[in-house]
Amino acid sequence: MGSDPLYVGKLHSDVDKGDGAIKYILSGEGASSIFIIDENTGDIHATKRLDREEQAYYTLRAQALDRLTNKPVEPESEFVIKIQDINDNEPKFLDGPYTAGVPEMSPVGVIKTALPNMDREAKDQYLLVIQAKDMVGQNGGLSGTTSVTVTLTDVNDNPPRFPRRSYQYNVPESLPVASVVARIKAADADIGANAEMEYKIVDGDGLGIFKISVDKDTQEGIITIQKDLDFEAKTSYTLRIEAANKDADPRFLSLGPFSDTTTVKIIVEDVDEPPVFSSPLYPMEVSEATQVGNIIGTVTAHDPDSSNSPVRYSIDRNTDLERYFNIDANSGVITTAKSLDRETNAVHNITVLAMESQNPSQVGRGYVAITILDINDNAPEFAMEYETTVCENAQPGQVIQKISAVDRDEPSNGHQFYFSLTTDATNNHNFSLKDNKDNTASVLTRRNGFRRQEQSVYYLPIFIVDSGSPSLSSTNTLTIRVCDCDADGVAQTCNAEAYVLPAGLSTGALIAILACVLTLLVLILLIVTMRRRKKEPLIFDEERDIRENIVRYDDEGGGEEDTEAFDMAALRNLNVIRDTKTRRDVTPEIQFLSRPTFKSIPDNVIFREFIWERLKEADVDPCAPPYDSLQTYAFEGNGSVAESLSSLDSISSNSDQNYDYLSDWGPRFKRLADMYGTGPDSLYS
Repeated sequence: MGSDPLYVGKLHSDVDKGDGAIKYILSGEGASSIFIIDENTGDIHATKRLDREEQAYYTLRAQALDRLTNKPVEPESEFVIKIQDINDNEPKFLDGPYTAGVPEMSPVGVIKTALPNMDREAKDQYLLVIQAKDMVGQNGGLSGTTSVTVTLTDVNDNPPRFPRRSYQYNVPESLPVASVVARIKAADADIGANAEMEYKIVDGDGLGIFKISVDKDTQEGIITIQKDLDFEAKTSYTLRIEAANKDADPRFLSLGPFSDTTTVKIIVEDVDEPPVFSSPLYPMEVSEATQVGNIIGTVTAHDPDSSNSPVRYSIDRNTDLERYFNIDANSGVITTAKSLDRETNAVHNITVLAMESQNPSQVGRGYVAITILDINDNAPEFAMEYETTVCENAQPGQVIQKISAVDRDEPSNGHQFYFSLTTDATNNHNFSLKDNKDNTASVLTRRNGFRRQEQSVYYLPIFIVDSGSPSLSSTNTLTIRVCDCDADGVAQTCNAEAYVLPAGLSTGALIAILACVLTLLVLILLIVTMRRRKKEPLIFDEERDIRENIVRYDDEGGGEEDTEAFDMAALRNLNVIRDTKTRRDVTPEIQFLSRPTFKSIPDNVIFREFIWERLKEADVDPCAPPYDSLQTYAFEGNGSVAESLSSLDSISSNSDQNYDYLSDWGPRFKRLADMYGTGPDSLYS
């Protein structure tokens, strides 16, 4: 333990006489580093602290040598140094701190409870400090400590209890089915699976109207509606609801029943409801031959509220776009408004609206399915467009076509058709008709020797009669083409023109010839059109092309005082009369448009007449271009209220005009008021 070497033991050889002639050496594990030997005396010392827990044994070898010759005087010997243990390590807990769970109310166990009936709901966790001592607790021993956290786990020792003995909820009668009416919860001090609940309705007058289920997350009882509520039928319901633990522990049944009950009263509130039809669907039938205005059926609805407001009926026209039906607003009688056709629409599904007279916003809906009954009003006709051919080599009595018929009507006993040739075609020598009595008929040849060059197409009128009451008939024409057939009777070609084509000239060659002819015609038409466009114009000369001339005026005028450049009188005088000239290229059309008259402008008639006069002159001017042009009118009018705005007649000095009113026109006219006013400020401006 100290800093001085610790004496371990002594080595001695029988040869050693004590005269210093013998030398001792030490080798092996720990030699020189931990253990040293005095070479003269053989004393062995430990120079470092030894720890038995790290290494308990050291194996060394000792040798006695002649100091002069350095040769061994005895064989090498081996010895073991064993480290003796001392109490230098305190006890240690390898896995601390520890946690443990003990069910509440547990009996004595490995870790004994000091108190009986420990309740998790009162205190759920305890912290313990454990001490361990070595040497059986004797003096001088060492000790170690650790902590143990003991958690009391839950057991189902608390029954559920409702916080209140009764509950009351108000719900409107219009609340839909499956809606939540209320949520109630029984309190349980336990946790986890021990607090899982089961709710059920054990008594009351709402057993079939309401049901209760459990919310798995919150353990609440959810009361929902199973059937529609009706305030007029019943205004309140009373339910007795029981809550119980899902899994009760038999050990604690002595603590009392693990269930509780409460009373829930549900008040139904009155709501203004829409009218209700006596039936959700009204099936009706009507013949398609019924007259307009005939009665089909009646729907009825009533106001379910206590006020029993009168009801008015109407048809939702989105379900009757063609307006086939009408309904009496007061009685609900449905009548036809148009002729019906079963083949167009066999069933009409319409919606009837019932509105309260006192509150039109309350609308009920009823559904009516009107089936149209069939009558025989459609004649039979061919089932399809037949493409019938007869071979030139056909034999008499050969069937060339089998035909059938269709009828848009649907008789209750099914269709039965009768086929025959018309009176005009009965005695023809080419074809005959056989009724197969199964709603089909066969067309047969009466002769042979059909030739396309003589007649390529035959038309056979067939008379078809149905079995309706009364029966209807129609005449359908069957088109039969004469064709060239192979040995198997398969048609090869049915064109009669094939006989008149010259030998060696195919159809492709004829098409090529026609294409060339059309191309030549198009070229000739283009040439004629180009020549017409190159003709000279009727009015303008070649040297005077107004579309390409640019006229430039860059001389400045003399302003308003320059009256030499143009005649002002021509613009101002309305009485200037020009000779009317007839325009050669167009016929003038003048449309006089009526315009509003403004009494505040006395010269509006003068302006209008002036502009119309200039328009007339422009229309009849033969020199006017045959396209839109711009006309400028500079007429100012006579007798203007504002008088002339021109400065030609203005007096330059000593004017007697009073401009004081300019000061009343606001800040925008302040500059003019200062220039022309007679105030003291204007005298020096």
